[in-house]
Amino acid sequence: MTMFELLPPAGRDLATHDDVERLAERMDQRFQTVDQHFVQLERRLDDRIDGLRHEMLAAFRGELVSAVSGQTRAVIVATAAATLGIGGLAVTLTRLL
Repeated sequence: MTMFELLPPAGRDLATHDDVERLAERMDQRFQTVDQHFVQLERRLDDRIDGLRHEMLAAFRGELVSAVSGQTRAVIVATAAATLGIGGLAVTLTRLL
């Protein structure tokens, strides 16, 4: 194979150094645009994730408050029942003695 066989067919324009540099500049501009889109997308995703985090924390707090309130009521009722029971026993024992 000779050097002439490696050349493109006659009539085709060859790219110059300036052509390659202009293409590189256009590609850089496009990549900067794509990078800006990714930055905006990342910000929007961060905002959505923060919103979901706040919603989940609020739901968790609501469930926690509900559970603690229920347990508190149960402890109060059990304490009152035990107090009444012990009081009833005390009254019964004083009548028997």
